[in-house]
Formats: sequence, structure tokens, C-alpha cells
Amino acid sequence: MKLVEPIVAWQAEIAAIRRDIHAHPELAYEEVRTADVVAKKLESWNIDTHRGLGVTGVVGTIHGKTQNGHAIGLRADMDALPMQELNTFGHASKNPGKMHACGHDGHTAMLLAAARYLAEHRDFDGTVHVIFQPAEEGFSGAKKMIDDGLFTLFPMDAVFGMHNWPGMEVGTFGVIPGPMMGSSNTFEIVLEGKGAHAAMPHLGVDPVMAAVQLAQSFQTILTRDLDPLDPAVLSITQIHAGSADNVIPNSASMRGTVRTFSDKALDIIEKRMSEITHLGCQAMNCKAEFTFHRKYPATVNHARETAFCANVLKGIVGQQGVNQSVRPSMGSEDFAFMLREKPGCYVWIGNGDGTHRTQGHGMGPCMLHNGSYDFNDDLLPLGASYWVELARSWLADAASH
Repeated sequence: MKLVEPIVAWQAEIAAIRRDIHAHPELAYEEVRTADVVAKKLESWNIDTHRGLGVTGVVGTIHGKTQNGHAIGLRADMDALPMQELNTFGHASKNPGKMHACGHDGHTAMLLAAARYLAEHRDFDGTVHVIFQPAEEGFSGAKKMIDDGLFTLFPMDAVFGMHNWPGMEVGTFGVIPGPMMGSSNTFEIVLEGKGAHAAMPHLGVDPVMAAVQLAQSFQTILTRDLDPLDPAVLSITQIHAGSADNVIPNSASMRGTVRTFSDKALDIIEKRMSEITHLGCQAMNCKAEFTFHRKYPATVNHARETAFCANVLKGIVGQQGVNQSVRPSMGSEDFAFMLREKPGCYVWIGNGDGTHRTQGHGMGPCMLHNGSYDFNDDLLPLGASYWVELARSWLADAASH
């Protein structure tokens, strides 16, 4: 494993920053303290720092020894989740109901370490923009930064992201071209029937049975309308109706999520769900209100940039440490918005099996969005070294063409 030596020497310092951020988690667009930590560190390293993009976002700009018009963006997310931490170790959350259960504290720390090295050495031509993004967890912080002018104020040729991945061995990475993460979408259906005594159902219109019929019919979209080689998930996660055993209610509601790797599959699912809802309810004498929300698109890696990242990673951890056949996830990631604007690549860095957690960790597994999760500090010099080598290699390659 070839790590950047100064970063290795900084590991304890980087870990202290990471654990401080972990102990003070902040939710979407509330990352004021976290942004302060980031901005003050960048400024102390003489990095041009811009605050307030995307409400609480921070962008640092590091100029190389010469300027040739080429620039690269490296992105980390900063927000935490609205959940209670189960860990009791020293750096556990001090903010009740808020937790860094997805490793954004580690992502931020790794990018800070890379920024420090790049600023101290500036052994590259061109520009590196380090992007510290708010509100990844369901609130489209990446899109907000873009809408606020991220790529206009900070022009860049390509943009890159990284996320820790529990279950993958430390010292390994996963990366594939094409879809890496699924799109995230939600739906809500409100069914209006006519209430009646449950012993006299013929006098009413039962919205509960309509909901049951819809739940079953929706699955035929996946099995009969979609290309079997274009994966998708349609999960009904909530059905609410009724208040008594002997009453057919006036209304029922359904909610759930749809995940896809392609816009084509998503278009088909939304269209067919709407048709089945309205025609099915018409057949059962119900009225229906169907709402479909497209939240995050699929995270789709660009082929050239993916191949480039894979080669950089092989130079750090060897070919055996880079899994180029990793299975994509139907989880979602708003870095997808950046990849729709600029070429780039999103990689996973192995977070291990959880044995890195010290005494005082919760009893659950060390998985993302779990109250027992903790980022593995052994990743800090590795992830930071990847950022440094990627930035230097990408800019050197761009200058040669």
C-alpha cells in the first residue's frame, strides 16, 4: 500500500478532527459548527475559502504551481442523520437524536487531510476545488450547491466523490462504470371510499380492499412492464386506514419508495403506477389521488473517469485491492446531481467489519444508518492519499492533452 507519508504522520490529528465532528453532529442545512471547523482549517492552510454555497456549504480552492485552465473537484458530505446513537465511547454524539451514522464525519476529515497536503506542497499544475457539501441525507444539498452556482463560480473539468462502505475490507475499494447507486423516489396514494358498518359492506365502498388490490397490482409493473435486465425496486412501506374493527373507513393512504438505475425504468414505473391507481380505483368505485416525487437520480459513473480512478487506486492498493465488479446498490446518493452536470466517478472505500470500534460501541452491526455505526479511522490516510493522487494524476493527464 502506497500512502502519502505526511498524511500518515497526521493520522492522529485527522482522527481528532473526525471524532470532534462525530461528537457534534448537525442535520441538513444546520451544519454551522461543522462548516466553521472546515473553513477555519482551510483558512489556516492558506486555502482560498468560500462559505454559504448551498446554505452551509464550504468550497476551498487550491491553486497549483502554475495555472493552465484545468481544474478538478473533490467532494465530501458533512451532514448527520436524525437518529439516536447507541455508542457510549468518548466521541459519541453529544446532540440527542442526531448521529453521524453514515460516515460523513470521516469523509470530511479525509478531504481536509488531502486539502492540507495539496496546499502545503502545490506540486501540481492547475486547480483543485475541495467541496464540503451539506444536506446529503435526503435534502438535495448537492443540487442546492449547483443551483447556487457551484460549477459557475468554481469551473472544473470533472468532479469526484467517495463513500465508506461497511462490509468491504479495509484497504480495498469498489468502483464500476455506469450505475453505482440507485435513484430515490417516493409516492403517496390517498384513496377515498364510503364508510359503512363492517357487517354491511355492500352499503359502503371499501378503500382498504382497493389498497390491497393496488399493492398486488403494482408488482406486475416490475415483472411485466420493465426490461428484466433493468433492475428496479418498488416497495410499499406504509398503509394507513381505519380506527375500529367493525368500521369500513372512508379513506386509506399508501406510501412507499421506488428505486431504479435508469430514467427509462423510472418513467415506466411512474406512468404505470398512475394508470393502475386511477383505473383500478375506478373499477372499485373509489377516488384516488396519486403523487410521485422524484428525489435523487441514479448515481451513474462516467466510463473514462471510472477507468482513470481505478488506475489511480491500483497504484495505491494494488490491483487486488480494487473491486471492479462490485455490485451496485439501490441506496441513493445526491452526488448523482453533480455527475449529471460534470463527468466524474464515485467510489466506495472499505470500512471493514466493525471490529475497529472501541469499548462502548452499541450491540448492533457497524452498518450505515445503524445506531452502533462508527467510521474506521484507519481509512483516514488511505482515503486522503487517494484524493491527493487522484488530483495530481488527473491534472497531470489533463495538462498533457
